[in-house]
Amino acid sequence: MPEPAGPLDRIPLWLRPRAALILGSRLGRVLLHGAGELVRVQIFDRSMTLAAQSFTSIFPLLIMLAALLGPAYRERLTRLLQLPDTSEQLVQTALSGSRSNAFGVVGCLIVILSATGLSRALVRSYRAVWTVERGPAGAAATGRQIGTVLALVGFLLFARLLGWVASLLPLPNVTGVVVKLVADVALAVLLPWLLLGAGAPRGPLLAGGVAFGLMMVAVRAGGAIYLPRALQSSTDRYGTIGLAFSYLGWLYVLSFCLLLSAVIGGMVTGGRFTDGPADGR
Repeated sequence: MPEPAGPLDRIPLWLRPRAALILGSRLGRVLLHGAGELVRVQIFDRSMTLAAQSFTSIFPLLIMLAALLGPAYRERLTRLLQLPDTSEQLVQTALSGSRSNAFGVVGCLIVILSATGLSRALVRSYRAVWTVERGPAGAAATGRQIGTVLALVGFLLFARLLGWVASLLPLPNVTGVVVKLVADVALAVLLPWLLLGAGAPRGPLLAGGVAFGLMMVAVRAGGAIYLPRALQSSTDRYGTIGLAFSYLGWLYVLSFCLLLSAVIGGMVTGGRFTDGPADGR
């Protein structure tokens, strides 16, 4: 019976000595293991799923809140989304005709329950990354899923408040980075804890949260430059629908960082945590 192919068998002969030298080092083995983990959890597909679910879950909630809370909140919403002037006027016009009673209790419940699609996608992703099977079920799971989506919306709404608080402290530039770093770490720890409950592995949870916070230091700095320009460019080329393209791309980056940090947390703390095969769906 032929021997299974090794990691070097698909590399051209003239590159194999250098590849063997790299893979033989500790760093090479870590990188190879990390690449294998990314393939195992299907990080690219899951990131796109999370981005799409975020777009269709969080934005309807923000629009619902804008309709319920009135004009003052609408202005805050457009500032939060960093919309170009033309699209901001469109959103304001669309929402100005909306009344709070247009949603109603049933409509609000439908929007909130529909938003739990994002929570379920996160549950599947975390279980695949950490190979965790245990978790809340039934009404408890639904309550946690709703709480997760509301926590995400709350984080978006108070992100600018944190920046304002940091601006009042000494060394506002440095303090602002530290405050947002702590907030990002807290968010990355809170999400899987809410969704998985006691089944969330403590070590990967904390390590992944720190990894996500450190990633977001760079991502936030890049996003502050990239996102406004991308939104304006997309609006100029494709109209309002271009905003969806730009936001989906940005949400994909954030989702990828969230899953990558969870993978790093699992690797740093020693691997997998399960009593059986993971639900990789």
